[in-house]
Amino acid sequence: MPSGSWLTRWIRLGRPRQWTKNVLVLLPVIFAQRVADGSAWAYALAAAGAFCLASGAVYAFNDIRDRHSDRLHPRKKDRPIASGLVSVPQAVSFSLLTATAAVALAALLHPLAAGLIVAYLALQMVYALSLKRRMIADVICIAVGFVLRAVTGAVVIDAAPSPWLIVCTFTLCLFLGFCKRRAEVTTMGGRPEAGAYRRTLAGYDPELLTHLITLSAGIAIVSFLLYAVSSETVERFGTVYLAYTLPLVVYAVCRFAMLSMWGRYDDPAELILRDRAFQLSAGAWLAAVLAIIQWGPYIRDWIARTW
Repeated sequence: MPSGSWLTRWIRLGRPRQWTKNVLVLLPVIFAQRVADGSAWAYALAAAGAFCLASGAVYAFNDIRDRHSDRLHPRKKDRPIASGLVSVPQAVSFSLLTATAAVALAALLHPLAAGLIVAYLALQMVYALSLKRRMIADVICIAVGFVLRAVTGAVVIDAAPSPWLIVCTFTLCLFLGFCKRRAEVTTMGGRPEAGAYRRTLAGYDPELLTHLITLSAGIAIVSFLLYAVSSETVERFGTVYLAYTLPLVVYAVCRFAMLSMWGRYDDPAELILRDRAFQLSAGAWLAAVLAIIQWGPYIRDWIARTW
């Protein structure tokens, strides 16, 4: 059985490896063309911190609810509550403290941000108590949680949340959610306890999830392309070059789908943290987007003069 100090156990309870998902809160700074604005980064980072606290509260609550089923999973059985390292009362205290701290921090940034954090916590409560046992609705709930992250990032820097921000975030995270279910089916596939671990896994067979991943991946890619060539985007950034990053988007999405179907990684956060090819493609896309957003018209004019 794993050991460690009480602080280590509490940190593990909050699943800091999963906090990479909260990087999404920072993206509005880039797309709002505020990269050089230090105060915007400060507010966005603080909002990301609030979501890290909120996520920790949610993970602790989920682990309390799932402690019996987690013991059936080959990896999740080592989580602090399932393994007995953290008691249920301790986990309840941790969840309440981190949730309160998340709302308090968000309130210091923007009143609406506090409301969005509360909405996120309420949504996750509904997910844990009901929706996680309902096919399709479980993944939609996860995707909406990511939309709330992105919208909060825009709100705290006083940028109007674009409909494209909502649409692209939702469709991409819908894809990630189905990939997560596919990885779980691969990990638990064939085990008699799979249905006891997560009821929806009995209905999410590999063929169905392959179709859902393909559908959501296609919608996500098309949503990005429509955003990139929209008149609003071209006018804001002074160029259509954002559309030319499509090959990187397609590669990253397809690799993510491929590795999820193979069951190479247990969840999307692990894939993001460990797969070098995905990291390189995502990093190259982000670098290209930064260059286009910051210097798109100059790049366009330079290419026109050179060619």
